[in-house]
Amino acid sequence: MATLHISTNKADLDVPLIHQFISEQSTWAIGMPLPVLERAIDNSLCFGAYLDGRQIGFARVVTDCATFANLLDVFVLPEFRGRGYSKQLMEAVLGHPDLQGLRRFTLATGDAHGLYEKFGFTPPSRPATLMERYFPNIYSN
Repeated sequence: MATLHISTNKADLDVPLIHQFISEQSTWAIGMPLPVLERAIDNSLCFGAYLDGRQIGFARVVTDCATFANLLDVFVLPEFRGRGYSKQLMEAVLGHPDLQGLRRFTLATGDAHGLYEKFGFTPPSRPATLMERYFPNIYSN
């Protein structure tokens, strides 16, 4: 079995693959334009997951590297799921030196609660204090 390699080197990212998955297969950003994704990558801490040099997964963190982080755009390609790669990706994200000692680390998920619970994520302890501006169809024409 090949060993999963995880890197934060943005030069290694297969941006067309990431864009194809997020804009066509994700449940959260269908239709995202490539320039929007590129700007998001440029301004985030990104994690690529690779098998034999081929990217099979991705995660992105928006953070100030001191007090707060938000995990976004996490995926493992469908044909590689069920092999523990998402857990390895999460271990790499949470083990990154710039993401230690944060007061708050957030994420939004519609269907992966079980994965994130294994890493200490819970529903907000004070949901009444959280607010958002949310535009779920922003990329629709």
